[in-house]
Parts: sequence; structure tokens; C-alpha cells
Amino acid sequence: MKPKHNKAKRDQILDRGVSTIEEAKDWFARQHIEEIECVVPDLAGVARGKIMPVRKFLGSPSMNLPLAVFYQTITGDFPEFEGAVNAVQSDTDIFLTPDFATLAAVPWAQDPTAQVIHDAFHPDGRPVEEAPRQVLRRVLALYADKGWHPIVAPEIEFYLVDRNTDPDYPLKPPIGRSGRPETGRQGYSISAVNEFDALFEDMYEYSERQGLEIDTLIHESGVAQMEINLQHGHPLELADQVFMMKRTIREAALEHEIYATFMAKPMANEPGSAMHIHQSIVDKKGRNLFSDEDGAESAMFHGFIAGQQTYLPAIMAILAPYVNSYRRISRDSGAPVNTQWGYDNRTCGLRVPPSGPNNRRVENRIPSSDANPYLAIAASLAAGYLGMVQGLKPSEPVSIDAGARGIELPRSLSDSLRLFVACQPLVEILGPTFCAAYDRVKQAEYETFMRTISPWEREFLLLNV
Repeated sequence: MKPKHNKAKRDQILDRGVSTIEEAKDWFARQHIEEIECVVPDLAGVARGKIMPVRKFLGSPSMNLPLAVFYQTITGDFPEFEGAVNAVQSDTDIFLTPDFATLAAVPWAQDPTAQVIHDAFHPDGRPVEEAPRQVLRRVLALYADKGWHPIVAPEIEFYLVDRNTDPDYPLKPPIGRSGRPETGRQGYSISAVNEFDALFEDMYEYSERQGLEIDTLIHESGVAQMEINLQHGHPLELADQVFMMKRTIREAALEHEIYATFMAKPMANEPGSAMHIHQSIVDKKGRNLFSDEDGAESAMFHGFIAGQQTYLPAIMAILAPYVNSYRRISRDSGAPVNTQWGYDNRTCGLRVPPSGPNNRRVENRIPSSDANPYLAIAASLAAGYLGMVQGLKPSEPVSIDAGARGIELPRSLSDSLRLFVACQPLVEILGPTFCAAYDRVKQAEYETFMRTISPWEREFLLLNV
């Protein structure tokens, strides 16, 4: 792995410090930027927006898009809007304003190109509640009102797979530099990572040029399954980094004629892919509020865990957002299937890693890697917040195989959505307009899936029923 740059050196390399349109103009000139990608993450975490010449962007950095971008399903369709909260109209225009703190190069572009993430607003200046960045900001504002500041560190798992242009065929491991695919699981193998050294060198270069702070890269337990760990930090900044990192990994893989996929369960006989989220809370002086002055576990720590235990089933629709996500939630799959917690116990949905009082944290191991990082972080923090303000108490920690207790989480997207919309405390925190939009989009995606006949049905039902 390449050594990390310290922050000052990294900012020097990136030529950072842009916060206004005038500073952006100077930055574009120094970087010889010709085009800019103006992006906004949609409900799926897909980058939507416009590409324009820099001169046009500088003339008017705010642009408009239809509100419908936040109602588009992963298949490209749109649900019915009739009866939605606030009489939503899909053709209503919204306005996107750049967050210049996210300005970075697009290192894989043919011509000098930049990218900047935008926030969405209505014409009267109100934030668009359906926008994932706004959902996360809404949750963080509740913490800020209490003088609390969450810190998160995501871990993202993904598979490298051979190019696949026919969805009827199962995915296969890619060919590495040895000329052979992996034939067995190579968890934590350095040589298995080295099979794709050229790809990862490009990924590191692209990441450095965008300011993405990779902590570690490892080979996970599945065939050609990898994991990227990011440095801990502010939740919105880390959600931005996951959003950009997914795109970076896909682009680097495509340049080497293979695919990188963040599907939760891309191959039937391999482990699923997760997006674990490490979480802690500090005060304005940086003191970890999960620990008392004497280093003991605080009431806030126990309340945060209890909130996650209580509300995990209701936020599963966000943590596991697709029908494929629930193929990962099965016993003996390596994924946690429960709401239990324990010390360094990876069979629990909530793990407390070994650490001293200053680094005490809770790892939510439930989210799958296909989750929108803004929404997954927002939902997880919302659950912990409710546990703290409601004074909830956690169950006893589990020191044995928590999977033996059985599956304690919803097993399908439809079940998860019912729990999601019925949980009024979460709806109030995340926003009723967002929750209604999210439910509409996911219901539409589920109906699309139900119109598809699977090979299993043809194999076992065609001539037997």
C-alpha cells in the first residue's frame, strides 16, 4: 500500500482551499480545467447532474434540474407522484448550489476536468428534503443542537469481476496478472491483492488527486473480494468520500477491462459485501462522549447502542435498499443477522472494537455496500440519537455466536419498507417528505423486480407444479 500523505502535504498536492466562486476561478486556471461535472447524489447514490464548460459554470454556478431526479428508480423509471407528501410535482425545478469544499479533479477524464458536489434547494431557498445530503445534514443538526459531534469511519467491501454484458450469465472472478482467476478464497492474502497491482496503483493515484483518505486495503474472504477502509472524520465529508470512492474504484477497474461491483450479493456461493460504519461522538473539545471521565463506558454509549438495537429493523430499508441486499442477510453467510451487540464479536450486528476510552466506538455491521452512504450514515446516527435522547437501555452484550439466536432482521425489502414508514420517531428525524419519496421509489423498484421471472422458477417450477 502507498504511504498516506499528511493533511498539509495532501492539501498542497490538491491545491485545496477553495470556498468561493472567485477562488474556484483561480483554481480552474491553475489546474487548466476545461470542463466541470456538476453532480448531486440521488436516492440510490448515483451521480446526477450536468457537464458544462468552465466558462459557463463561472458565469452562473447555480443550475436547475427537475425535482424528479430524487424520484428516479435504479431502473430509470419514476413512481406515481399522486398523493405524495406536499403534492410533489415531478417537473418542478430545483436549484443546485456547489459545495466548493468538494471541488476536485476528475483524474480519469480525457481532458482536464473537475467535479463538484452540489446541494439542492427550492426556488424559495428551502433545502430539498428528498436530497440525501440534506437528510444527513438534518440528522447532524440534531446532534449539533446538543453540542454533540459524530465521527464515522466507513469500510467498503466490493468484488472485482470479469466483464459481463449479458445479465443472464452469472458473474465470474477476473483474470489477474498471473493469467489465472482466483479459484479459492484468499482472505487477507497479499499476493491475491498483488494480482491487481496495476489497477490498485491507478486507484491510489486517482484517490490522492481527489483527496480521498484511504486507510487500508485488504483482500476480504470472498473470491476477488476487496475492502477499502477510510480515515475517520466528519460524517458529511466521509459520505462524500464514499460517494466519490465508489466511482473511482469503478473507473479504475474499467480502465483494466474488469468490473468493480458494490452489489450486496453478486455471486451466489460467495460472501456478501458490507459497508460497516464505525461511530463515536465527541464534544466541541474532541472528548469522546462514549467514555466517562474515569474511562468507563458512559450512559450515552449505552443509549446509543440501545437506539441502534431498537431501530435497526426500521432502518433496514435504507441499510439494505434492494432486493439483492437481503440475499446477504442469511445464516451462515458471514453477515450478521441480528440486533445484538458484543465486544469484538463479529457475529453481532453491533460490534465494539477493542480500544481505549478515547477511541471507544460502535461498529454497525448491518449496512450492505450497495447502500447510499449519506442515507446509511444518517439512518444509523438517527437510531443512536433516539436511543440517547429516549434514555434506552441495551441488552446484555453477547460473547458467543449471536447468529445462534436466529435472524432478527427483516428478510425482504417489502417487509423493511412497512417497518420504515410505520416508525414515526424515525420519520420525524429523517423528514416526512424524504421518507414518503424513499418509500415510493423503493416500492416501484420492488414491483419491477416482481415482474422478472428468475432461473430458479424456471428450473424448479416449469415442469414440477
